[in-house]
Amino acid sequence: MPRTREPAQANLESLYRIFTIPEAPDSTLGRIDQAISDNLAGFLQEHIVAVERDLVEIERDFSQSRIPEEPMYVSHYTDFLKEKLVSQSVHTASPGFVGHMTSALPYFMLPLSRILTALNQNLVKVETSRAFTPMERQVLGMLHHLIYKREGAFYDQWLQNSRHALGAFCSGGTVANLTALWAARNRLCGPADGFRGIAQEGLPRALQHLDCKGLAVLVSRRGHYSLGKAADVLGIGRDNLVAVDTDERNRIDMASLREQCARLRGEGIRPLALIGVAGTTETGNIDPLDALAALAQELGCHFHVDAAWGGATLLSNNYRRLLKGIERADSVTIDAHKQMYVPMGAGMVLFKDPTALAAIEHHAAYILREGSRDLGSHTLEGSRPGMAMLVHAGLSIIGRKGYEILIDRGIERARRFAQMIAAHSDFELVTEPELNILTYRYNPAWVQRELVAATAEKAARINEVLDKVTETMQKRQRENGRTFVSRTRLAPGRYRGDRITVFRVVLANPLTTDGILSSVIDEQCEMAGQEENRVLLDQIQALCAQSVRLSA
Repeated sequence: MPRTREPAQANLESLYRIFTIPEAPDSTLGRIDQAISDNLAGFLQEHIVAVERDLVEIERDFSQSRIPEEPMYVSHYTDFLKEKLVSQSVHTASPGFVGHMTSALPYFMLPLSRILTALNQNLVKVETSRAFTPMERQVLGMLHHLIYKREGAFYDQWLQNSRHALGAFCSGGTVANLTALWAARNRLCGPADGFRGIAQEGLPRALQHLDCKGLAVLVSRRGHYSLGKAADVLGIGRDNLVAVDTDERNRIDMASLREQCARLRGEGIRPLALIGVAGTTETGNIDPLDALAALAQELGCHFHVDAAWGGATLLSNNYRRLLKGIERADSVTIDAHKQMYVPMGAGMVLFKDPTALAAIEHHAAYILREGSRDLGSHTLEGSRPGMAMLVHAGLSIIGRKGYEILIDRGIERARRFAQMIAAHSDFELVTEPELNILTYRYNPAWVQRELVAATAEKAARINEVLDKVTETMQKRQRENGRTFVSRTRLAPGRYRGDRITVFRVVLANPLTTDGILSSVIDEQCEMAGQEENRVLLDQIQALCAQSVRLSA
């Protein structure tokens, strides 16, 4: 639109127009919409800048605290978005973006998302969602069957049951995990023997009723941070979220878990739930789910599996065996916006027992009336978009066999990349991929030799400098904008439990090739020769030379 026309005016006529008349195809917004539809990858490549601006600079573009008094033309606002927001977004769909759990989306998700937005359904109630409610129930039933493999008669009875739900949709794994523990808490502390239940009387009275001093949730040290939030919100307390030591493969150590359970029993604290992780965020490892299920049964507590990342592996007949024991879980979290390639905001929690969610059921006179089919009566969140439509689309258009191909390729590519790392003399593979996540670091061959013979003190000092090398390289690689890996901190057994900084790679994008992964390594090798990293490596040489002189 021409810039010379009169400023936009706030009046009823202009407001009516934005609700009834679409933007013209040749308008700025119309052209962007067409460009995204025609060539999403090209649009993102063209409009997201390769070299990022400092975040402090970006914050200046969004520093105004006053709501604009006067309106703005859509075309002018769209120009603002292109220049200030789109250009400084993260190209998560890039095949070289292998550092986080966000990936490319299938093209069909874009027009389907427009349909979802246009319909603007609210899944809290049938009156505002109609067909979306039975569709959401169907999707929950499909995922329930994927996990639990119950017979057809079970789903005939429960899938569209108006009084119960096989699970709940939510914004993501955080709310899904919270919902699972909320239901577990309310079932354990339900009405009995004159006690009206924790929902009515609160936690102190519930503990009196149970004759214990507290409730605890146990999970490995690799457990997701959302569990701390859940312990806080549910009144359990973060101190009673017990982080259990892991074995050399970053899986929960069952002997340590039993020791913690014995300690809690001695302190009068009752285990509310054991949590198994199927695909840890940092390393992608899977806890021994069968053993956890058996212990939970022995303790008489809830068994929850956080499979937000790894749950989609069940779609692969070749690798679902890695999650053996998940079918024994009382509840399971899965994020469709991770390895099911759905836009952000599609988490689910499934329950083995269809009546489990009755423990958190809630009603209101004007909405969520008793006996209605309203899904909102079993969810923490009230108003929710119909994200089940996009999950349903993925399951229908890609199909289980399609997902199997995607899952298998990710796992196999991670194994090949691990082989590439292990074969390179100047890199150290820190954790091998069990699914499609691995960690490694730049560690020159001569430094690796020094670490083999080093004392604990010397190794710690060398690793401290290597941490700075990893941090510097990861930051520069991100700033360069060609490829991206993330970083985290781990405590591998080979370094006596010392924490080290490592690169973290997540291989879920089907467009990532072995060639791109080779370029990730090449870029890191190139950065290793840059001045700031040479200075750090010289410090290690000086440290090693000093140790030789002292030993002489």
